[in-house]
Amino acid sequence: MPPSASAVPIPPDIAALSFEDALAELERIVRQLEEGRGKLDDAISSYERGTALKRHCEMKLREAQAKIDRITVSADGSLGTEPARID
Repeated sequence: MPPSASAVPIPPDIAALSFEDALAELERIVRQLEEGRGKLDDAISSYERGTALKRHCEMKLREAQAKIDRITVSADGSLGTEPARID
């Protein structure tokens, strides 16, 4: 049985990409696959890379969300912060 997508490590070249660069490459791959041009083996390789790019983007978004504080107002009206929940 093949490992789940989340268990497969992200290739180092993808892990080194910024969120914006990974997203741009993922969008390019999606357009290319939607056009349906090229060989089946190339499409499968592109799909696999796109999956890794998607996971990388999701990870970057979770990291960013974890850094965001949520502003809270207590009963006495004073302001505070607490870490954002990641659902």
